[in-house]
Amino acid sequence: MAAAETIQVGGPAPYVVTVGCGVAGQVASAAHGALRVGLIHGSEPAQALARIQRVLTAAGHEVTSIPVPDGESGKTLAVAQQCWNALGRNGFTRSDVIVGFGGGAVTDLAGFVAATWLRGVGLINLPTTLLGMVDAAVGGKTAINVAAGKNLVGAFHPPVAVIADLDLLGTLPESEYRSGLAEVVKCGFIADPVILDLLATDPTGLAQRSELVVRAVRVKAEVVSEDLTDVGRREMLNYGHTLGHAIESACDYSVRHGEAIAIGMVFAAQLARHCGLLDRASASRHRELIAAMGLPTTHGAPLADLLARMRMDKKARGNALRFVVLEGIARPRILESPDIEQIEAAYADLLPT
Repeated sequence: MAAAETIQVGGPAPYVVTVGCGVAGQVASAAHGALRVGLIHGSEPAQALARIQRVLTAAGHEVTSIPVPDGESGKTLAVAQQCWNALGRNGFTRSDVIVGFGGGAVTDLAGFVAATWLRGVGLINLPTTLLGMVDAAVGGKTAINVAAGKNLVGAFHPPVAVIADLDLLGTLPESEYRSGLAEVVKCGFIADPVILDLLATDPTGLAQRSELVVRAVRVKAEVVSEDLTDVGRREMLNYGHTLGHAIESACDYSVRHGEAIAIGMVFAAQLARHCGLLDRASASRHRELIAAMGLPTTHGAPLADLLARMRMDKKARGNALRFVVLEGIARPRILESPDIEQIEAAYADLLPT
């Protein structure tokens, strides 16, 4: 992709996602009008972090650097409070902005801090991981984790801009890159089969990386433009996430998000098959493609613990378990209260042999 592409996200607070190489410097224009910028960041490469700080400072912004732990360990109330305290010490007002510079967990946290400081200040997401670019940084969901589960405390707070600089993926560890591919292939299963064809040809996603990122962002942008607050169609973006989030919390987040979602998608496909909704070939396609991408397709933890955690999932209603499943490729639907025997049979398909 020679030039940057822009994807419009609609809804009550529209914004643009910019995808391209070398576009990180656009953060300064996105922050136009703000005196202070709170730069919430993880352990990003020093050179990349210094460049963002220089760009913002050169544009006349007062930059407050707020380092936070990487990954899910940073998405806690204690870390959020540290961020709020830093904003308070530096006199942040409603006309100032937060920049989330890091992976998906960092942008989740930065969004939550922005949503809650003075009941809402501007947010610019500058994701540095594939997962952040195609999922966490786009859509306006912000959250922290609590003991009861992942992302259970949060707010809807759309950013004013998302800038996805593909050059930042150059230093990403291979395992983190593969984890991000899980959210890309998810978009293929629920909405854009061309993504599946591209990954079948090149399971690493490297040859068509730009197109894959743009296609995945377009899927999410179209859905959240219609349903920002998760009252309808947006639930479909949680394909694989009901079991996936349960696995993450049960393992104390030692399993990467994308790895857990990959397992969750294989489970959802098998559950749909056992319920007579999805044909065997489509269910098998999940396992085969996800395995070819180097992502896990099996899990052996006791189901009872995972069931308890799934009942805390955001899609649950009362005591009813709800799963996003497929009736065919790109044909998602909600499955409510499947029989426990069907859940057990689907989970048995995940057990290592």
